[in-house]
Amino acid sequence: MEEVQAIGLGTGNETGTGPLADQGPEGTDGPSHPGGSAVSGDQAVSEGAELLSELREAIGQYVVLPSDAALTAVTLWAAATHLQQVLQHAPRLAVVGPTKGCGKSRLLDVITETVHRPMITVNTSPAVVYRVIGKNPPTLLVDEADTIFGPKAGDKEDLRGLLNAGHQRNRPAWRISGPEHKPTQFPTFAMAALAGIGNLPDTIMDRAIVIRMQKRKAGEKIAQFRSRTSVPALHRLRDRLAAWLTPLLDTAAEHIPRMPVEDRAADTWEPLVLAADLAGGQWPALARAACSAMTRYEADQDEETALKTRLLRDIRHIFAKEGNPEALRTHDLIEALRTDPEAPWAEHGANGLNAYHLANLLRDFDIKPANVRFADGRQAKGFTRNKFRDAWERYCPEPSAPANEPRPPGQRGPLAPPAGPVSPVPPGLPSGPKQTR
Repeated sequence: MEEVQAIGLGTGNETGTGPLADQGPEGTDGPSHPGGSAVSGDQAVSEGAELLSELREAIGQYVVLPSDAALTAVTLWAAATHLQQVLQHAPRLAVVGPTKGCGKSRLLDVITETVHRPMITVNTSPAVVYRVIGKNPPTLLVDEADTIFGPKAGDKEDLRGLLNAGHQRNRPAWRISGPEHKPTQFPTFAMAALAGIGNLPDTIMDRAIVIRMQKRKAGEKIAQFRSRTSVPALHRLRDRLAAWLTPLLDTAAEHIPRMPVEDRAADTWEPLVLAADLAGGQWPALARAACSAMTRYEADQDEETALKTRLLRDIRHIFAKEGNPEALRTHDLIEALRTDPEAPWAEHGANGLNAYHLANLLRDFDIKPANVRFADGRQAKGFTRNKFRDAWERYCPEPSAPANEPRPPGQRGPLAPPAGPVSPVPPGLPSGPKQTR
């Protein structure tokens, strides 16, 4: 009992406000595992909980996060970087947005000044990262990550593999190095934040706390971030975080927080929940609530993304089945989708897929219906095939055709996308559908 009281697990635990406190019986919080720290309970609560609150307020000053849960997550991620020496997993922070001007780079600017040993870059190579990471790894911060992993970025599998491996401790990379060309082991373990437009590769998103930034509304105001005045204040917070958490490294190494999620999501969120448990106060509850809400949201996003990709594939198949016309009527396209017995579109929504659902699912790919004049001279709402080509290449590329897919006359080998629009209209008739306004 004397040892428990020495690390602040006496009366503080009975009310759920002390560091590493048991928060409740519903499985949303965790049991404590004393680690021998000499920090008193009262001091840890006032210092840790209030310090995290100050950090949360400072981050919220300069950038508008998409939710309170996201602001909590960013705060705890920055704090957790100061525990890297004893963590088993190094969660990535994926700061993504649909367009430029959503505050992604500004958020990276702010947290760079608060994390442990920041290494910020807009582009880098695996060789550099291999040589920077060591026993006391830096915090990697990569802006414009879409230029590294985007469709035109070329082969970046080495860097992606490094970031994937570095999520878990003891996953080194081996390379031939030095003038004697000896096999050399390079550590990969390091926390990393990556900001960019659009989603990052799935393997990175799966290992990340995902912050989906949005443009500010007209009434949402933030403070101007200026290095001369903003950075010194953030550095003071950073130094206080290090001073608070460094003496608690042994305690953190032995504490296994109870998580509200499982598997990789639990691995990714554990460092954040651990930092919250060390702080005590309201932070253990805030951390677990953010973990549950944000993990559930990303699971929903994954299901929706899979559904949209399925729609693109099914539409490509319908165009091919019809001989790759320049356009299809919306009504005909929906009818073909709904009558496919192996597809989910007949049960989509309350009464099956309709024109509104179709337009909504395709909106993120910048594919919209338009007024089209077809070969029979009639005008109707429809979708032109050219509008789908970019999305097909990006999200569901098909290097070869299935055996039962129609081929243009005279073509041998794998089916390749035609160089231009293909019209099934016989000679002598109008050349094809024309988009009208």
